[in-house]
Amino acid sequence: MPTTSEAKQKSSANGDRSPSFQPALGTFAWGAFIWIFFIIYKGAFTTSIGAGMVFPDWPLSNGSLNPTGWLHDQDMLAEHGHRLTAGVMTILCVVLALWLHLREARAWLRRLGWAALALVFLQAFVGGLRVLLDHLHVEMVNTSVGRLFAMGHACLAQLFLCTIAAIAVASSRPWIERRAGLRAATPPGLRRYALLCLGLLFTQLAIAAVMRHSFAGMAIPTFPHSTPEGNLLPSVWSFAVGIQFAHRVMAAVLTLALIGLASSIWLSRAAPGAMRLGAGALLFLLALQVFLGAATVLSGRSPYYATWHVIIGASLLVTTFLITWVLHREQVDYTPAAA
Repeated sequence: MPTTSEAKQKSSANGDRSPSFQPALGTFAWGAFIWIFFIIYKGAFTTSIGAGMVFPDWPLSNGSLNPTGWLHDQDMLAEHGHRLTAGVMTILCVVLALWLHLREARAWLRRLGWAALALVFLQAFVGGLRVLLDHLHVEMVNTSVGRLFAMGHACLAQLFLCTIAAIAVASSRPWIERRAGLRAATPPGLRRYALLCLGLLFTQLAIAAVMRHSFAGMAIPTFPHSTPEGNLLPSVWSFAVGIQFAHRVMAAVLTLALIGLASSIWLSRAAPGAMRLGAGALLFLLALQVFLGAATVLSGRSPYYATWHVIIGASLLVTTFLITWVLHREQVDYTPAAA
C-alpha cells in the first residue's frame, strides 16, 4: 500500500486535490445510475416482443417526436419509450459530466465523467445504425447489418452501466470519507478472482446479446436437458443451437465462479459488512437469474420472463463490478486520506 507521501505525489501528478463529499452530486449520480435500468427494461422488452424495427427511421419515430398512436400500440410504446428514456439519459450524462468537470477534485473521476458522456453518444449512434442499416443482409451469418449493431448496442449498454456505477460509488460518502480501503489486507488473489468473474460475466452477456438478436432464444426448447429425450448435448447442431448451448454452458461456469467469489468474500477477514451483504446479494441474483432463464425457455419465451432475465443479468453484472471496484479502490483512487 502506498505511503501518504507517495499518494500525495501521485495525486499531484494526476491533478487531484483532496475531495469532499457533495450530497447533491452523489444523489444525482445515483439517480442517473437508477435511470439506466428503465432504459434496459424498455430495450429488453422491445427486443423480447420483436418491436425493434417498428419505426424504420431514426432519430425521429415516423418522422416525429410524438408519433401518432404510439401510446396505444404496444410495439410503438415499447420502442418509442426506449428512445425517450435514452434521450433523458443523454441529458443526465451531459449534466453529470459538466458537474464533475466544474466541482469534482479528482482528475480521474472528471475524466470518467467525460468517458460516460462519450459512451452514451456512442451508444445512441450504434442504436441508430441498428435501425438505419437493418435493410442490409449478411449472408454469411444469415442476419442483417442492423442486428449486428444491435448486438454491439446491447454490449455497450452493460459497459455504460458499469461506468455510471463507478462514478456513483466514487461520489458517495463511504468512498470519500472512509479512506482505509482494503488493499493492504485483501489477498491479491481475491482481487484477481473478482476480475475473472467480471470478465466471465461480460462474456456471457455478449453471448446472450448474440443469441437474442439472432432469434436463438428457443433454439433448444427444453430445460435443463438439451433434447426431449433427456440428452445433455443437442442432437442437431446449427449456429442458433450452438450459441444457445454456449449460453447454457457459460451459465454453469458462472454459477460455480460466483459462488466461489461470494464464499471467498465471506471467508476474508478484511471484507467489511457492506461487502458481505453484496456477496449475499450476488448469490440471490444468481439464483433468480437461473430461475428466470429456465422460466423463459419453459414458457416458450414469454417476453416478461425474457425481459426480467435481461434486467437481472445486468444487476448481476453491476453487483460483481461494484465488488471488484471496491476491492481495487486503493489502486484506482490516488487521492490521499483526509488528515
